[in-house]
Amino acid sequence: MIFQPLSLLTLALAVSAQTSTKIVLTNDDGWAVAQIRAQNDALKAAGYTVVLSCPAINKSGTGSSTTTPTVLTSPCEFNTCPTGSPAEGFNASDTRLNYVNAFPVDAVRFGIQTLAPKFFNGFKPDLVVSGPNIGSNLGSTVLVSGTVGAASEAALEGIPSIAFSGATGDQVSYTTLTTSPTSVDAKAALIYSQLSVTLVNALLASPPPILPAGISLNVNYPSTSSCTSAAAFKFVLTRINSNSGATDVQTCGTTHLPTESSVVGKAGCFASVSVFDASTKGDVTAATQGIVLAKLASLLTCSN
Repeated sequence: MIFQPLSLLTLALAVSAQTSTKIVLTNDDGWAVAQIRAQNDALKAAGYTVVLSCPAINKSGTGSSTTTPTVLTSPCEFNTCPTGSPAEGFNASDTRLNYVNAFPVDAVRFGIQTLAPKFFNGFKPDLVVSGPNIGSNLGSTVLVSGTVGAASEAALEGIPSIAFSGATGDQVSYTTLTTSPTSVDAKAALIYSQLSVTLVNALLASPPPILPAGISLNVNYPSTSSCTSAAAFKFVLTRINSNSGATDVQTCGTTHLPTESSVVGKAGCFASVSVFDASTKGDVTAATQGIVLAKLASLLTCSN
């Protein structure tokens, strides 16, 4: 008879620990796309406390650009707020859904510095999740990616972060998730959001700190055309840039990690996980890769 109370206690402690994890969610595609709202829903369903802070409109490809947010001179994307709306605003029915009329870096900064203290009882976020981006961010593309730019900004502000990107999908409204749930865009958004929760869960299950200071993760998912469920995907540790002379962490029988492009482009539903320096957006040392490898050991596999 003692086993049931112990099981319930263990479950309660696990749920409590997860609920206490505070996440700022951001992107570069805008606050009203299906992909970011699906991610918001998935993280909340997993028990995380989430505040969304994204650009008012699509700001893809703006890297680490920054500016002062301004009053909108045209509507938010998909007419989710009218012309003349304030520089920062929120959804009237859910004040945790916020837009910033500026770049991704400005949106995540607002989330970390202004929204987090408001919604997290004066505390900073534990983690920043950027994306899933609509489209891949592989190799040198990270230098111009607003999704990666936002993740980099978070890490530079001392908040662990992950940039997620998926190959499948177009810029569609979050309403697509309910009006066309079987569409390619909606299904991809749901699959990618589930995968991102899987990685977040694995990372947070490891001992603190969540990630080494000043680094972030760049995660890319392949197309969902032949990978039709989250269960089909496998995660592989990769590097961003091709460098035949580099010595990486030893794993999968080698001290040279595959590039994320080669892994995502390979048959088998492989998702790439690269560890990058938030200042340079380049690859990190083997020692730093090793820290992440140890944290995600239960999740990672080999692609060879």
